[in-house]
Amino acid sequence: MELEFGNSVKCEEEERPVTSMNFPAADFIRSSIKQEDVRCSGNEEAHRAPDEHMINLADLNPYILCSICKGYLIDATTITECLHTFCKSCIVRHFYYSNRCPKCNVVVHQTQPLYNIRLDRQLQDIVFKLVVNLEEREKTQMFNFYKERGLEMPKPVVTQPVTTARGRPKKLFGPVFRIPPELDVSLLLEFIGADEGTGSFKPLEKKFVRVSGEATIGHVEKFLRRKMELATTCQVDIICADHLLEHYQTLRDILAEIGKRALQDGLLVLHFGLGLSPSSLT
Repeated sequence: MELEFGNSVKCEEEERPVTSMNFPAADFIRSSIKQEDVRCSGNEEAHRAPDEHMINLADLNPYILCSICKGYLIDATTITECLHTFCKSCIVRHFYYSNRCPKCNVVVHQTQPLYNIRLDRQLQDIVFKLVVNLEEREKTQMFNFYKERGLEMPKPVVTQPVTTARGRPKKLFGPVFRIPPELDVSLLLEFIGADEGTGSFKPLEKKFVRVSGEATIGHVEKFLRRKMELATTCQVDIICADHLLEHYQTLRDILAEIGKRALQDGLLVLHFGLGLSPSSLT
């Protein structure tokens, strides 16, 4: 069965912001092409063979559109837990605030959801073949983005083939992101409240954090102060299994001293509360 499509797809190009995460800037540049019916012209209809079946592109849109941005998939990336696919830039932004799939709400990973996503190159090739000029528009937009900023174009990632037992080359696809081995402790930071007079503060957006076991409670407090924009007069008390923790204690020492009571589903649970420092009361 052969598919034929016209070229009446409209494209609204826009520049996407580049985050500070360790990904190529081009991953965050994409065209927000909106879905629109694509119809064949009269000449194409006249020359179509009798056994050819015409399919409207709109009928395929549910399979090639990103449910986050509503545009056609760019750098199609699939969640391994539920097999839902999104644009790479869209799902990376989503996981900055949540560890759940935006479509089915399944927990992708307790602390590092980016570890459980894979690029779907076959699906992306299909999208580029179905949507007229989409690939060319993306390449042009990427080129202009780097040129305007005087940056060097990143080289395309080439997958290295490996040889199987039968001697046939096989492409090896690894995860999109890898967790550094030194980040060996997963934290769950639970807010238990603030005393009156501590002032305004931002809610903690990401309560799942992966850190080194050598980090101290002092490091955790600095992290909370920066993310919640706490005043200097605000005191942070951090508790683990009814133990008030000291600044010098490392996370590895806490795990060794408190044991299983400190863990919940493999996560080191730290409760923290806010109060007024003694110096502010004098």
